[in-house]
Amino acid sequence: MPDAPPEPDWSQLTTLPEVREQIDALDAELIRLISRRARLAERVAEIKSASHEPHSSFYRPEREAQVLARVREKNPGPLPGDALVWLFREIMSACLALEKPLTVACLGPIGTFSEQAALMAFGHGAVRQFEPGIPEVFRAVAAGAVDFGVVPVENSTEGSVTQTLDALAFGGWASVQICGELTLKIEHQLLALQNTERGSPVEIVSHAQSLAQCREWLDVHYPAVPRRALSSNSEAARFAAHNPGVFAIAPLRAAEPYGLVVVAANIQDSVFNTTRFVVIGRDAVPPSGRDKTSLMLSVNNEPGALARLLAPLADAGIDVTRVESRPARDRPWEYVFFIDCEGHATDPALAAALTAMRPFCSALRVLGAYPRAVFLPET
Repeated sequence: MPDAPPEPDWSQLTTLPEVREQIDALDAELIRLISRRARLAERVAEIKSASHEPHSSFYRPEREAQVLARVREKNPGPLPGDALVWLFREIMSACLALEKPLTVACLGPIGTFSEQAALMAFGHGAVRQFEPGIPEVFRAVAAGAVDFGVVPVENSTEGSVTQTLDALAFGGWASVQICGELTLKIEHQLLALQNTERGSPVEIVSHAQSLAQCREWLDVHYPAVPRRALSSNSEAARFAAHNPGVFAIAPLRAAEPYGLVVVAANIQDSVFNTTRFVVIGRDAVPPSGRDKTSLMLSVNNEPGALARLLAPLADAGIDVTRVESRPARDRPWEYVFFIDCEGHATDPALAAALTAMRPFCSALRVLGAYPRAVFLPET
């Protein structure tokens, strides 16, 4: 990305008509440049189509990560880096959709945090396909019914999303792998129908994770009101829309589609409440230069097995960012471990470490090697 020309001296503009004239001229230039970029994107699609590449390969996570990293690096201000990254994400999404929009599966219905994450990852140019559960997202990706899926994997307050870990480990979708990640700040709203918002609720509904993330607030404000877990936050909003007296905990995005109003805002117990999502697809992602690798492995049940397993990573100076365990379904009191580490699985140091680890494992699978998260603001 070439360096921008020197900034003009806008202090010479002393009247509003002069400033507006310059804004109009810049708007025209932006339209021209974005159109030129779109035509180049069409040419990329033509070249890939001529080589008979699958449609999902038109989206290159490593290429996108590199572009967005340069956008942030080259940003001179005054727009914040996150805002400029979001603008470029939408331009790239619209350009990609000129050939054929990507289809992306996520937990539905409309208004979930998973939908917000899908918009952050792929922009409004992608077509979102709502699924009733996380296993269904994996199934849609594995079957080729969609190009990609977006699923939550861990929350800063409540820990791992076990449905996602189980789908990765035991779902039987070996063709599905992680090809990206992103983080979303989670803010929960208490929603109700307008004519019932002032009364005391007969029940509070939401996704189990959301109820847990608002537990302390609910204990203080509605300690005696029953709470019930539903399949998603948006399903809770839809249920509240048809059941006066029921309050729902859901994203603000879910209020308008279901005719609800905010009874109490930002009721999550932690102001730092964040969920990490992963993008799942069917193709391996080449290195971007700033990557992460996720592993699933099991070890023999003997003293010091996990320490010996991790030693090659430590010896190679590879940073392990996460270790999570889940009970092995077919072996009582044995465990499957999920490990995230810095670097791409094809990097020589990490590849050598994985080779050294295999003798200590009864199984080792690379779940994906992908660009590390670039924060994007909510849409």
